[in-house]
Amino acid sequence: MSLAEFHVEFFQEIASLAGAHGNFKPVVFFEKMAEHVIGTGELETADYVPWVSGRKDARVDGYGGDPREADGVLTLIVSDFQSSPELGRLNSGDIASQFEKLVRFIRQARDSKFRASLEESSPAFGLADTISARWASLTKIRLVLFTNRELRARVDGLKAGAIDGVETTYNVWDIARLHRLVLSGRAQEDRDIDLVDEFGGAIPALRAHLDNTTYEAFLMVVPGRQLAAIYDRWGPRLLEQNVRSFLQARGSVNKGIRKTIDADPEMFFAYNNGLTATAEAIETEMKEGVLSVLRLKNLQIVNGGQTTASIHAASRTKGCDLSRVSVQMKLSIVSPERSEEVVPKISEFANSQNKVNAADFFANHPFHIEMEKLSRRIYVPSVDGGFIQTKWFYERARGQYADERARRTEAHRKKFDVEYPKSQLLTKTDLAKVLSVWSGQPHIVARGAQKNFIEFAKQVGETWEAREDDYNETFFRESVAKAIIFRETEKIVSEQPWYTGGGSRAPIVAYAIAKLAHDVKQRGDAINFDLVWRMQDLPSALKGALEVATAAANELITRPPVVSQSITEWAKQPACWKRAQDVEIVWPDDLDAALIMKTDADGGRRSARLERKMINGIEAQTVAVKAGHGFWAKVLEWARANHRMSPADAGILQVLATPGRIGSDKQCLRALELLTAMNEAGCRLQAPDR
Repeated sequence: MSLAEFHVEFFQEIASLAGAHGNFKPVVFFEKMAEHVIGTGELETADYVPWVSGRKDARVDGYGGDPREADGVLTLIVSDFQSSPELGRLNSGDIASQFEKLVRFIRQARDSKFRASLEESSPAFGLADTISARWASLTKIRLVLFTNRELRARVDGLKAGAIDGVETTYNVWDIARLHRLVLSGRAQEDRDIDLVDEFGGAIPALRAHLDNTTYEAFLMVVPGRQLAAIYDRWGPRLLEQNVRSFLQARGSVNKGIRKTIDADPEMFFAYNNGLTATAEAIETEMKEGVLSVLRLKNLQIVNGGQTTASIHAASRTKGCDLSRVSVQMKLSIVSPERSEEVVPKISEFANSQNKVNAADFFANHPFHIEMEKLSRRIYVPSVDGGFIQTKWFYERARGQYADERARRTEAHRKKFDVEYPKSQLLTKTDLAKVLSVWSGQPHIVARGAQKNFIEFAKQVGETWEAREDDYNETFFRESVAKAIIFRETEKIVSEQPWYTGGGSRAPIVAYAIAKLAHDVKQRGDAINFDLVWRMQDLPSALKGALEVATAAANELITRPPVVSQSITEWAKQPACWKRAQDVEIVWPDDLDAALIMKTDADGGRRSARLERKMINGIEAQTVAVKAGHGFWAKVLEWARANHRMSPADAGILQVLATPGRIGSDKQCLRALELLTAMNEAGCRLQAPDR
């Protein structure tokens, strides 16, 4: 797809989403760009906080969260959306002009008279106050430009000098850069790390692989200053997704690591476990019998994120000397073709001691696979007697929807668009946001898609292990109904006379729905999700209740207890949700028309769990019979030789290995569970696909 074609398609997507969600195109553009950039790891979050001066010479559109939670880095975003399907151009003068607007806002934010001139309930007031309060502790300022114009020169992380003594960098995300990212099919851009010219010199290495193997590995000792410089350039993008998520959940700087750096730097190598990393390719040099690494392509740290972040944080502390700090690194070379398969496994095994497992964050978790299967087979009820039946498309991997469209012919693409309308696309981060709101966590949702997804993944991982059968057709339909309610609530907020725009819509929507769900549950009732599913819309009674809920949420969120507190930061606090739960709301009399008794809802879910167990048993029986008696005889033989079964399990395998006998559904399920455990223990026998 050419850049011009991509631009037109992206523009149409923005227009479509704006119409579907009742939002303005510049807002949707900001949200879509933020989604992509957050996915690369360059930003952890991006809160929409628009403000423009009367003379239009100062401006801000968003920020990357409280600097206190980002190692002292202040990230501000300016958005340049051109409302034309024609591809525009951007030159260096345009860039300088856009960034100068951010610089002016920063300087004005430090002026108490300017802050006093802002409306206290506006998101911009809270942001300006945050900048002023955090200024003394800032370590870096990062200015980011989102634009749907094309920039011919690449500007990523270029140093722009300093703003009032604080180091500042420029980052530009234009339509061409987005096009390259999407076209690559990768979550991140390429990272070409030139150790010699950019990071202080080559690093000696020892080969750790045999000549006759396809696997390549190296052992290296990385100087602390060099590691800090590399991390300073690439930041969290250097960390594999699971490691990034773990650091977001636990915090990046480890006090024990920092103490060793300060008090005993020469012993850091001895005390620290080191790093496990992967790269797609490296360039080496053999000189005087010493092998050195000169360049690395797409380096990813899969274990040792806290070590890396702590060393980097120390490098920014005045008086800290990293010259005596070094860290060992085990480097595996993994080709691009195998990276999605191998890197998560290396991460999972390297981080096995952590409670946050790699599988929780990757698209191949059984939960996401099950949701994908359900979305491909469950048709949406025909609305208004229509004959066209559609489905909701669950996207468990980034770009999956676009890939499915692209690989079809023009005729089949039209058929695909009818069957899976773009308005019925549900990504895994969207689902996480929707379900987290309904489970009473609007303050977590307000912290951004990535941080919310971490919490969601942990919860799903736990419940999947304990109650896998909960995730069935009823769960899928309810999830879609919840997504419909969420999207319609966005429209409701945009239509209200009290809504003035800005960055408050997202938390208002989250809190309104969570409050409604909380109060309905307190009454012993439940939302009639089946009604929403059948209508693919809100019943009038539910819409009326949400209008009341959004007004209450607006009052709560735009009036934080501390006048100077940012409303976006206030919405992220547990105290905000606690206050929301305590608010008394008089719900419309007709709300009952959109409710059912909780006991009825629970009964329906129990029936769905039982049905799914029956389906699983039938599928297991099909697989077991398809494998054949001879296959199970080999499994039985391996299990006996390796002492991998109980007497009861031996009896089940004996049934399946006996010609003329067919195991029950429960026996077949147990046999497949045994086979999975044996595969993990080294057995190479594989059952056929279902």
